[in-house]
Amino acid sequence: MFTCKLTDLIIYPVKSLKGISLTSSNAGLKGFQYDRRWMLVDDAGHFITQRTLPVLATLGVTKSNKGWTISYGQERINIPHELSTKEKKKIVVWDSHLEVSLAPYFYGEWLSDHLNIHCHLVYMDENVKRPVDAHYQTNNELVSFADAFPYLLIGESSLQDLNSRMKDPVPVDRFRPNLVFSGGEPFYEDTFDRIEIGEAVFKAVKPCARCIVTTTDQQSGLRGSEPLLTLSKYRKKENHVLFGQNLICLKEGKIKVGDTLYLSALKK
Repeated sequence: MFTCKLTDLIIYPVKSLKGISLTSSNAGLKGFQYDRRWMLVDDAGHFITQRTLPVLATLGVTKSNKGWTISYGQERINIPHELSTKEKKKIVVWDSHLEVSLAPYFYGEWLSDHLNIHCHLVYMDENVKRPVDAHYQTNNELVSFADAFPYLLIGESSLQDLNSRMKDPVPVDRFRPNLVFSGGEPFYEDTFDRIEIGEAVFKAVKPCARCIVTTTDQQSGLRGSEPLLTLSKYRKKENHVLFGQNLICLKEGKIKVGDTLYLSALKK
């Protein structure tokens, strides 16, 4: 049995914008506190991500006194941690149809001006229930604006294995994980079932099928062919390229960088 330690904990307050590394956070049913509670949508309410707009990678997000600061070049705009408003908008995230809070008009205008598209900023409050796919639920788990699952776990050994096969290595931010750990052989996370970290307990539900976002440089917003091309040569199964493990949270609680991952069960 390997000893595994949590080495990074990342949240993405605004879906598809830059993430923020934290030393600790509260793990909940929807994901980490504040993780992907904000999102950009078009006029029809369809979600906007780096899949179609890679320039989103260049928008920074940092903590401010009362919320988050979104930056584009030298320009800044502040948004709160949570939004309280009566104005709602019907939106679509994959197969989920939800009614969420619509941020004041000027937020969308600021983003629209810098991204050269027309968009709106929306917020998911705690009253909005977006269930995880029923095939993967254990106890009616929920998810925020994340694609499908509230947590993504990646092992450092897996990234090292991938980079050893490529001419130009890529950082882990290409895969936009929430949890990164050290220890274990490459793709050790593929064998996980139940994982205890700090006060929280997670369940691994399925490997993460990777998309074109992994080919977007998270600093410049420029897009290439790697690492998806290399991964497709040895991590492809049933027409999906797999890297990382999706998790749901079985028991809420605080976790922190440096915590040991206790594997109470492995897949057989």
